[in-house]
Amino acid sequence: MQPKYLAAALTLALGLTHGGLGLAASDPPAPGASKRPATRVSSEDLLARTVFQALVGEFALQRGDPKLSSDAWADLAVRTRDPKVIARATEVAGFARQYDRALELSKLWLEVEPDSVQAKQTQSSLLVMANRLDDLAPQLATLLEQDKPNAGGNLLHLNRMLSKVSDKKAVQSLIDKVAAPYDSLPEAHFAMAQAAANVGDNLRALTETEKSLQLRPGWETAAIARAQLQARQSTNTAIDSLDDFVSRNPNANDARLTLARLLISEKRYDEARRHFDRLIKDNPDNPEVIYPVAMLALQQGDTDTGRAQLENLLKTDFPDKNTIHFFLGQLDQEQKNPEAALAHYRQVTSGEQYVPARSRAAQILLQQGKVDEARDLLHNTRGSTPAERTQLVLAESQLLREAGRNNEAYIVLDRALAAQPNDTDLLYEGALTAERIGKADILEMHLKHLLALKPDHAHALNAFGYSLAERNVRLPEAHELIAKALALLPEDPFIMDSMGWVLYRQGKLTEALQTLEKAYQINADPEIAAHLGEVLWSLQRKDEARHLLLDAYKAHPDNETLTSTVKKLLP
Repeated sequence: MQPKYLAAALTLALGLTHGGLGLAASDPPAPGASKRPATRVSSEDLLARTVFQALVGEFALQRGDPKLSSDAWADLAVRTRDPKVIARATEVAGFARQYDRALELSKLWLEVEPDSVQAKQTQSSLLVMANRLDDLAPQLATLLEQDKPNAGGNLLHLNRMLSKVSDKKAVQSLIDKVAAPYDSLPEAHFAMAQAAANVGDNLRALTETEKSLQLRPGWETAAIARAQLQARQSTNTAIDSLDDFVSRNPNANDARLTLARLLISEKRYDEARRHFDRLIKDNPDNPEVIYPVAMLALQQGDTDTGRAQLENLLKTDFPDKNTIHFFLGQLDQEQKNPEAALAHYRQVTSGEQYVPARSRAAQILLQQGKVDEARDLLHNTRGSTPAERTQLVLAESQLLREAGRNNEAYIVLDRALAAQPNDTDLLYEGALTAERIGKADILEMHLKHLLALKPDHAHALNAFGYSLAERNVRLPEAHELIAKALALLPEDPFIMDSMGWVLYRQGKLTEALQTLEKAYQINADPEIAAHLGEVLWSLQRKDEARHLLLDAYKAHPDNETLTSTVKKLLP
């Protein structure tokens, strides 16, 4: 037993024998026993017996036998009728899930201490745990009646107290019953609104919330709840409701913040920004305001404001500093300040952004020509989940590919696949990397395995089909694979490009041209340009092809596919 429990048991036991409780010197006779004169028991024996029983109860509880503990404490409670003992016995019985016993003990407690608020509250809690809501109604009514000055707060607590009861309809009925006598209190209507919302009765919830606001027009909590209910049907109605409330209560910061977030959800960024500007003026050090202001500014392209607010967040008690450093690192990276970006990424030490930050830091080191240092950084990063470990492998393989070390990239992926053979991300990347080093058979093996695991993987279908088209083999199969991919992602320009290329290989030049032109309109990618240029050339539209290819080559001189096509057609 831990020392604190031993001390508590001893203190309680000593209090029973020396605290002037007026107990009988011997136990009451059991039912049916002869009524011989009671044998006097010395105070030492009483002390020993009481201490022993209290310690048995606590030892049993600590050793994982709540039933034995409950038996010991319940017997002691009945014998002593001491309120402290009864309270402990009730608590232990509840812990042991012996709710019937706990309720009987709570009744005994109220016999001994009829005015004990703690006893009444305990009994109410037990009735909730035992799911005896019909018995609970009079208890709650009595508690509310006896504490009228705090009736509003107590009514607001009802839904929280009953939150674990699975029968939400029964909870609503109970709350309606006990709240009805307090019709003049806004909290009563709010409690009924919450109960109605919990059973999906949106109309009743709105009606009761409106009543609470009629009784207390400036009640911010109710105004926010009303807007949340309205948003289930119409976000714009909720926005109008909160906008009206905020205009009449300009210092209602929580309502204004909710309004600003709703405006963002509707992409009404300028209006949201106006409310956030007011919030930041009134709450310059509040992280709950600063963070959305920073995110909105970045979303609108206002990087100066975004950066300033992110840096401001670092000075507050905002709990997720890792995310702030990650965003600041991204800003520095985009603004061509790699050293500052590295410094921020290195300060991301945990959380969701940890692995992405380390991967970005490795990319920066690669761009600085520090390939081995970048690999070491990734190797010294420990992913806490399989998904994070996969991310690290993919980051390392990408790093090696960009360094022109495709064979090493494949070895990294192959080693990871040996440990996780059914990881679809590793299979996909392993297939593409195998193709780069001329292992088309391994590409097919990995993609067939992936598609067996996930038949609707559009990018795997596309990669398989494109590989066949590029090698100019099994073209009907290639067309079928790419068609499946396109049916899954009909607006993907790269899958359109694959379809255009297989149509070209099949000699269907007009269809190929239409498909590739559509793809190029969506994304002017250099590989799509190469394929489109080759189709135009084959259609004898050589001037158009030349113009397209040269323009694309000027913009993307390092693209291998485009460079190869330019050399072939425009030597």
